[in-house]
Amino acid sequence: MAYLTKAPRGTADVLPDESYKLRFIEKTVGDAAELFGFKEIRTPVFEHTELFQRGIGDTTDVVQKEMYTFEDKGNRSITLRPEGTAGAVRAFLEHGLFNEPLPQKYYYLTSCYRYEKPQSGRLREFHQFGVETFGSETPAQDAEVIALAKHIFDIFDLTNISLEINSIGCPECRGTFQKALKEYFEARKNELCETCLGRLERNPMRILDCKSPVCSEIASGAPKVLDYLCGECDTHFASVQKYLRAMDIPFTVNPTIVRGLDYYTKTVFEFLSSSLGAQSAVCAGGRYDGLVSELGGNPTPACGFGMGIERLKMILEAEGKVLLEDEKPDLYIAPANSDYSFEAMRITDALRKEGVSVLTDVSGRSLKAQMKFADKKKAMFTMVLGEDEIKTGKLKVKNMNTGETAELELNNITESFSKLLITTKLTGDVNSEKSILNLTLLDGGKK
Repeated sequence: MAYLTKAPRGTADVLPDESYKLRFIEKTVGDAAELFGFKEIRTPVFEHTELFQRGIGDTTDVVQKEMYTFEDKGNRSITLRPEGTAGAVRAFLEHGLFNEPLPQKYYYLTSCYRYEKPQSGRLREFHQFGVETFGSETPAQDAEVIALAKHIFDIFDLTNISLEINSIGCPECRGTFQKALKEYFEARKNELCETCLGRLERNPMRILDCKSPVCSEIASGAPKVLDYLCGECDTHFASVQKYLRAMDIPFTVNPTIVRGLDYYTKTVFEFLSSSLGAQSAVCAGGRYDGLVSELGGNPTPACGFGMGIERLKMILEAEGKVLLEDEKPDLYIAPANSDYSFEAMRITDALRKEGVSVLTDVSGRSLKAQMKFADKKKAMFTMVLGEDEIKTGKLKVKNMNTGETAELELNNITESFSKLLITTKLTGDVNSEKSILNLTLLDGGKK
């Protein structure tokens, strides 16, 4: 029964010594999105299978090979979301958000599920930060979405990040390109993998995204989409580049980027990192003006991107970027024995209500064992509560970093310790004049 104590292949537990890093990353990217005017949206972890078949495209690897699909008890075909865009579009339509002022701008932090071969930075259950905009067809919107991703990488001070962009045109000019591609691949169809043979008839652009070395080599000599753009798409792509230059965002035009999902049109882009060895995409996206109508709505221009949280964390660690340390307890209250555990719990509860992080003994440990525990937890202060402290009403609080002690009144412990905590965090000194000055300022000038 070993499987009962082992997580399914392709999944990973996030333990407390790592979870705070992900919380920090998630808060940082969420705050960045808010700065750009995006608001959070949350959608179900599973949707009707047809949503992804129609939205992502039934010729993609995601739909053909990677989706977790099952029948529920009502015999409905249900799929765990493999990406976030289709669900966001469905919510946009279902709740009539197209009637709100446009553009509508959303972001999400969500789990996704794909049945792929597990490898470093690629799990079957993974987490994604994504943004979606609805209602603007201008190249300025494309550039703003790209600028948000770049802003996030700048916040984290990532240095080995590069941006590659392309345009895959609109359905009209892409039709001519598809015809040229089909003619090119037809001449070498006997060398294509079985999957690409099926794509040849239905969507030859998908061959350009094949991971097979043989198909990739053949695709390297295929016609380039930029040579087939119509006038409007060419102008749009040129304007996107002009906006990026205006914001001093460096980029390279890579005509081989087509993205792995069928809903993309015009602008597509990838942010790559070399910090993990080979070039690795950490963020990818583009414009998808036809997706809303494909899913039953009126034609609505849209664009966005997805960013892998696990991969972003790996890049941060590979570049040696310091993530905020996990927060430590502000105070450990140690009852001298079980007789004083009730009072210790009362004080603990009162301080927690004031926003102070406090631990106290709930395991019946000896005083010596409690002090060892407080040290392991790296509590900023410790306080022993025993007979003398209760009789005198005086509590000695020890700064575990400096060894300094301060005496506080038991009957005023919540207010006095809260002030002590503020001044110590500001100055590192529990008794200095500077601490008293800062405390006075924070307390509205009261003495």
